[in-house]
Amino acid sequence: MIIDDEKLARQLIENHVAKIDNFEVVFSCKSAIEAINILNSEHIDLLFLDVEMPVLLGTDFYKNLFQKPKVIFTTAYREYAVEGFELNAIDYLVKPITFGRFFKAIEKFLASQYHKIEIQASSETLQSKNYIFVTADRKQVKVQFDDILFVESVKNYIKIRTENKSLLVKFSISSFQEVLDARFLRVHRSFIINKDKITAYTKHDIEIGTIEIPIGEMYKNILTQIK
Repeated sequence: MIIDDEKLARQLIENHVAKIDNFEVVFSCKSAIEAINILNSEHIDLLFLDVEMPVLLGTDFYKNLFQKPKVIFTTAYREYAVEGFELNAIDYLVKPITFGRFFKAIEKFLASQYHKIEIQASSETLQSKNYIFVTADRKQVKVQFDDILFVESVKNYIKIRTENKSLLVKFSISSFQEVLDARFLRVHRSFIINKDKITAYTKHDIEIGTIEIPIGEMYKNILTQIK
């Protein structure tokens, strides 16, 4: 999400984001007041927040957020930098923001996320267990392999869909595939399915109950493992 009262400043960040894979601007707001309802109802991974804005400073706005996404402050004034870092900001970008400096801030964000990966599993443990603990909603949640219907890649997360719940976990789909057993098949760059849960399939998609999952062009030969 971008929050900045200057339209050109918002557009510049949008242009920078468009050059980086796996990042997407989902909301762009001209004021903190406009953004507050969105932040209270939507999951935001990273916030680009201008400091000097009418009515409410970006730093004051961020202090009072109940759910605080990771933040990168943007401003034309260097004097706010200390306060920004006291709020555990990923970075502090001084306008005009070059793409090189922007990219460095993104790298800092990615590094912070990497250190938060907390899936607790090893090949030795999984050989003797039929479940895994994953970090979701700030808790360690037990997931039985037998219950998993499919796994979906969602940007920098995976969504684990089970028979009675859906968990959003910070992990790459390729890495998560390594902890799963032979019943799980990668059928698309964004999907892993539990072949025991398949109810129907064609050359183009797989059905698990009422859910249709596409088969990627690179994975057409996976059908031989379903029969």
